[in-house]
Amino acid sequence: MTKAPEDPRVRLWGPVCQAVALLLGPYAEVVLHDPDTDRVLAIWHPMTGRRAGDASLLGELDALDPAANDVYGPYEKLLADGRRLSSVSAVLRDEDGRAAAVLCVNLDRTPLERAAAVLSAFGAPTVQRPEQLFEQDWTERIQHVVGAHVREHGRPVERFTRPDRLAVLGELDRAGVFAVRRAAPVVAEALRVSRSTVYALLTELKRDPAP
Repeated sequence: MTKAPEDPRVRLWGPVCQAVALLLGPYAEVVLHDPDTDRVLAIWHPMTGRRAGDASLLGELDALDPAANDVYGPYEKLLADGRRLSSVSAVLRDEDGRAAAVLCVNLDRTPLERAAAVLSAFGAPTVQRPEQLFEQDWTERIQHVVGAHVREHGRPVERFTRPDRLAVLGELDRAGVFAVRRAAPVVAEALRVSRSTVYALLTELKRDPAP
């Protein structure tokens, strides 16, 4: 951290700036500016080689929107190496309401964007499911049909209604799952019901098949 020597504003607000820098470091640059001289008072984790005493280039504070209540952002900045920053600026006022300093936090979004890209790659398949690999795997078929119904209707298995269970059993029956000798107990487990309930619902389906 570099700072202007013995400046009372750095002594007053420096601990806050250091706390933010420690929490977000090493991915955040925290800068305390002097709005009167337009110079950097202190800087923690500098990203651009700036030092205390360098020009702040803040612009005119009077041009800022007063409706923002002295806090501006998050807004985007770009570094020369292409990194994107999310930045927030806050005007710090003294007891008379005068702008005594401006605190800026610049967060490097690179690690967040990399993490988002990794999670996105894991989040969904990029190719269509190869059905021919699964058509003989009846247990996989059961899980797929039940899971698809959960996602489509937004209800967990435990909250399935009777029509939900009938719809799932009908699809499984059309897929030939119940031609497998031991399918009913596996279906019952997937639907969180008893085996006798599955048999009763299958009987109902046979008696009154869907049109």
